[in-house]
Amino acid sequence: MELTVAQKLDLLLKLQQIDSELDDIKKIRGDLPEEVRDLEDDIAGFETRIGKFNNEISVLDEEISRHKATKKDAEKLIARYKEQQMNVRNNREYDAITKEMELQTLEIELAEKKMREAEYKIKAKKEEIAGTDGLLKERREDLKAKKQELDTITSESHEDEKHLLEQREAQAQKVEDRLYKSYTKIRNNSENGLGVVKVKRGACGGCFNVVPPQRQADIREKKKIIVCEHCGRIFADVDTEYK
Repeated sequence: MELTVAQKLDLLLKLQQIDSELDDIKKIRGDLPEEVRDLEDDIAGFETRIGKFNNEISVLDEEISRHKATKKDAEKLIARYKEQQMNVRNNREYDAITKEMELQTLEIELAEKKMREAEYKIKAKKEEIAGTDGLLKERREDLKAKKQELDTITSESHEDEKHLLEQREAQAQKVEDRLYKSYTKIRNNSENGLGVVKVKRGACGGCFNVVPPQRQADIREKKKIIVCEHCGRIFADVDTEYK
């Protein structure tokens, strides 16, 4: 048997009441879920940054090791050239060895310069790590506090929310599909989450614009689905308490 318009509106109004109760629970939680997610994103970002700095330090450490090896090899060559200088037979051989020693000395100076540059970069990156680590610790403490606060609120409302969600699922199945889709669309576009309202004090219960007397009479009759001309919300009834 097909439901009357009045029955359809009553079912829809009941769904709205359940949704409003669920909205109230979400309001109690406020921005905490979003704040928790933001803090988790910050922490992940800081951890990634620290990991990047540590990887860069590892690369610089390897670079320093290579320059140390280059310096050591150059020092060995210089020592060998000094021995060879003791046994030269002419000035030409002496000058050639001296030239090689000068080249190796330049290699040492260049290696030392590169090591100093790498060490300076490592120091700067370690300072960055220390600063980021400080921020990371702060965010972790903030996250712990926010999670505890959210867990407390969630645990207090968990059973109520679970029960309401079960009620909502059952109630939504009772509402005509076309009407449910319209309600959902209106509700999603509404700042206060109201998709279906009553007329209160001669005005729309959603946007508070005046509803003409004749339109109120039509709404009371519940012969057809009537929506607010201003906000598009579905009218369920005229609240007699505010007549």
